Amino acid sequence: MANIFDIKIPDTIAKALRLSKKNAQNKQLLVLKKLLRKARFTAFGQQNRFDEILLSKNIGKNFQEFVPSHDYNKMYNEWWKQTIDGSPDITWPGKIKYYALSSGTSESASKYIPVTKDMLRSNNINYFKQFVSLLSYENLPLNAITKQFMMLGGATDLKKGKAGWFAGDLSGILAKKRPFWFQTFYKPGGKIAAIVDWNQKLNEIVEHAKEWDIGFIVGVPAWCQMCMEMIIKHHGVKNIHEIWPNLGFFIHGGVAFEPYKKSFEKLLGKPIIYVENYLASEGFIGYKSRENANGVKLILDNNIFFEFVPFDDTNFDSDGNLIEGFDAKMIHEVVAEKEYAILLSTNSGAWRYLIGDTIRFVDTTNNEIIITGRTKHFLSLAGEHLSVDNMNKAVEQVSNELNISIPEFTVIGLKHDTLFAHKWFVACNDEIDEQLLCKKIDLKLRELNDDYAIERDSALKEVFLVKLPEEKFLQFMKLKGKLGSQNKFPRVMKGKMLEDWNRFLENGRL
Repeated sequence: MANIFDIKIPDTIAKALRLSKKNAQNKQLLVLKKLLRKARFTAFGQQNRFDEILLSKNIGKNFQEFVPSHDYNKMYNEWWKQTIDGSPDITWPGKIKYYALSSGTSESASKYIPVTKDMLRSNNINYFKQFVSLLSYENLPLNAITKQFMMLGGATDLKKGKAGWFAGDLSGILAKKRPFWFQTFYKPGGKIAAIVDWNQKLNEIVEHAKEWDIGFIVGVPAWCQMCMEMIIKHHGVKNIHEIWPNLGFFIHGGVAFEPYKKSFEKLLGKPIIYVENYLASEGFIGYKSRENANGVKLILDNNIFFEFVPFDDTNFDSDGNLIEGFDAKMIHEVVAEKEYAILLSTNSGAWRYLIGDTIRFVDTTNNEIIITGRTKHFLSLAGEHLSVDNMNKAVEQVSNELNISIPEFTVIGLKHDTLFAHKWFVACNDEIDEQLLCKKIDLKLRELNDDYAIERDSALKEVFLVKLPEEKFLQFMKLKGKLGSQNKFPRVMKGKMLEDWNRFLENGRL
């Protein structure tokens, strides 16, 4: 039998693959040049020698050499804090008028991420590109295309700062700044969208649901699922299509959809198309551009310059922090099936900014990725290197096998005698034996992750599981002040969040 490494790739295919990588590299270098030119007279650009980088022969490498990396604390304390005080031309030309408040799955107070006019313009272009890409789908639900969009997002009633800026959920900012031509299609409409109280907003949506003809639902899976459940119950129908017969698309992002899919499908009267996008507070990173794609396609030509740091022990410490001297790759240097953390440089004045997500390329020819987890949300107590992606896949496969719904879960690592253990908390309203569920998830993780399988027979001695009602997870988020479309339940619990969770489970309070 011939060795696979001896098989010769036809010249035409080889050239096409090289061309694809070359085009991706050129697109990214053009974006970097544009960002550097626009920001060269800012305080950040002057300190970090943007003019010198632009005149160099190897712009990408010199950019990496001259400009330091930043996490949020470093970027905020050294630069963005000045923009909060009203100073212009700090990391991007002009004054910052909007800030996206972002806490994600972290336990910290809200982060203030600048949102510039240039970024809003880029986002609108990318939304339009994503919409156009849907027209290539084979089984396109044509009735849905011209119908209304239900965008379940944050309040458009934004908080005003002393220096004249406004802050709130990114989804609220985007809804407030939506193009005029989109007004006719946008639901729940400006009045309901401005409501700050999440429960009140949901109740208003439920009351008015029958008045709208929704073709698209856009939002984070957990909250969209809750909204549909409330509508179905309130109006006494069997499924959401009895209220919105033309519903054909669910556009989602922020978290992996797999754990929610089974619960979602129970709410439908007919199949719909699921479309993933990757929209962060720092920018519109990518979207699923092909019907049968395995991941989202990175947007390489619209004002975000990407760097990819291999997520391994040579680049990150045990707490998920970058190690000095880390190795950052550009788009043409990445390989498939390897896990990377992302650094972004954007037209909102983020520079070599670690957003905290980890990704894996599933198709380097089409530059398609999947989100695998967070740099600080993984478990490796004994070298098991268990990612959120592993957890999501295990939960999805076990849910399908047992025909149950697990919309939420979280995992903690703990000492067990002289060694270690994992403890799972799963949200499930179906009747299922905890021990069976625990065993099934453990076996799936052994299949998905070789490191996990090895450690389960050595230092990782036990896996425990507690089944809780779905309502329990929602109650905790409410007590944490994290009800709403921009907030996600952490898949891995650590630090103060874990302390609060344990206290909540013990006495129902924080």
